[in-house]
Amino acid sequence: MIGQTDTLLTKPSIGANWSIGTDTSILHNIHNKETNIGIYNRDISDLQQEILQVQEQNTELKISGSLEQIVKELDRHLDPSINPLLSKDIRDLLKHYQELTGSDQFRLLLATINTNMCKKFHTDINTLRLLCTYNGPGTLWVADDNNTKDNGSSSGNLAIEEDRIHQVKTGSVALLKGAIYPDDDSTAIVHRSPTIEETGERRLLLRIDTNELSNFWN
Repeated sequence: MIGQTDTLLTKPSIGANWSIGTDTSILHNIHNKETNIGIYNRDISDLQQEILQVQEQNTELKISGSLEQIVKELDRHLDPSINPLLSKDIRDLLKHYQELTGSDQFRLLLATINTNMCKKFHTDINTLRLLCTYNGPGTLWVADDNNTKDNGSSSGNLAIEEDRIHQVKTGSVALLKGAIYPDDDSTAIVHRSPTIEETGERRLLLRIDTNELSNFWN
């Protein structure tokens, strides 16, 4: 059972390994040594009509390249004249990600998801990843003191206290630190995808990575 969701954290919250707030500036805390997840909580109710239309099209859009190349390709598949609000939101998030990473090459995924994807808690082999679940349940994550190795398991699985699992709010922007973030003192965030196959739910997921480093779908 999931214990907490970030819908409860409406005020800025700085924890042992997280920074959560209602302004994009909160995401810049990801570069703090102790922070491995930054979450920007926001209201996307004005996007709902466009989100549902795009999700119902069973979208699977994968683009890589520079910001300019991705925006050009995005506009080709997500016509700004039909989806002006969603298109602008994705472009804005891509620009935020560029500012946060200093990268000039990216990988973007916008997809309708109906599978559990990465259903086990794990860390990613990358530097920083941006995730936004526009519709459906968001990504699950845990604090650093809730992901100890289960020594009784031959597979070395993580021992997670289920009542201390957090879930990113639908529409919120999450920035996740990976295992090869360039700071030896930083740790990667432990997280997993929500299970949706059993319920028949679907998600509209945006994922942005640097072009060179990408591993799991979340």
